[in-house]
Amino acid sequence: MFSGQVNFEPLDQSQTKSQPGALGFSRQLGDRVYLRPIALEDASELCNLVEVNRAYLREWLPWLDSSRTIVDSQAFIQTSCDRAQANNGFTLAILFDGKVVGIVGLNYIEWSNRLSGIGYWLAQTYQHKGIMTRSCRAVLAHGFDVLELNRIDIRCASQNIQSQAVARRLGLIYEGTLRDAERLYDRFVDHQVYSMLRREWSK
Repeated sequence: MFSGQVNFEPLDQSQTKSQPGALGFSRQLGDRVYLRPIALEDASELCNLVEVNRAYLREWLPWLDSSRTIVDSQAFIQTSCDRAQANNGFTLAILFDGKVVGIVGLNYIEWSNRLSGIGYWLAQTYQHKGIMTRSCRAVLAHGFDVLELNRIDIRCASQNIQSQAVARRLGLIYEGTLRDAERLYDRFVDHQVYSMLRREWSK
């Protein structure tokens, strides 16, 4: 289950002013699921998780060929931390019974227009437990209630039925399809765009 890129938009250095809550958050979601900002100490566990799920993740995520070692995972985490410090998005580790099982966060924050996009992925073994829907709902709540964003979207490949289902369960509205929006290794894929506005958000 994947959405967006968990690649990052170019960092806009003009938007580095302090914003409450822009570094991310920690939250318990039920008895077994916990969200917290990703840290360099997670690099080994994250690297192992990617390796075990490599074939599964590769179907919809474009970065698998550049994420093979602990050093690669450390570089991703450091970039995530730098982005959080610059108030331009954040990355949370999804923990299930204390184990890292996926990633969720805001890929960027465009403060001038108060908009952002959610990116995420979850290990195959932990699908169909409602983990990603609950995690994305927590990110929406933080984005609208704390960061006071006006628009948050989810973009996923047109054939990525699971990710589309997450967007619909959350109440995001389908806006349209971007043709050949992303290159996935040897092919281009269309992206379906789902969005929610702050006035449509209900806690």
